[in-house]
Amino acid sequence: MKKTVMMILLLAGFTATAQKGERTHRDAMKDLTPEQVATLRTKKMTLALDLTEAQQKQIKVIQLENAEMHKAKMEERKASKEDGEAKKPTSEERYAMANARLDHQIAQKAEMKKILSEEQYTQWQQMQHRKSRHRNGKNGKSRDRHGKKK
Repeated sequence: MKKTVMMILLLAGFTATAQKGERTHRDAMKDLTPEQVATLRTKKMTLALDLTEAQQKQIKVIQLENAEMHKAKMEERKASKEDGEAKKPTSEERYAMANARLDHQIAQKAEMKKILSEEQYTQWQQMQHRKSRHRNGKNGKSRDRHGKKK
């Protein structure tokens, strides 16, 4: 009985520690400036795709725009939460947001195609695919914020 209780406590402790570490990384990225985020992302892409100096400069501009846009949206959501104005968007608002997001992704994909070589572009697409699979779960199926399948 004592061993069972001890095992349960140990497992609970490991789970709590693992979750805490994950949140710490996310919080650390949240505190960075858009310039810092753009620099880090550009360097990661440089390592993964072996970018030239010219490519790095072009991609850093794109990454900076993305980071500034992301930061502005985060600030907007935070401000609306603090004001108590946070409400669920209507279906039309969700459609407009999804449409704008997809338009942005299409434009970004076209920009990347201009900047990267054919081989680099293929690698970049694979990286994007892995990132989206990771966000949606290991098997690519959508999950809610508690990890349950939708």
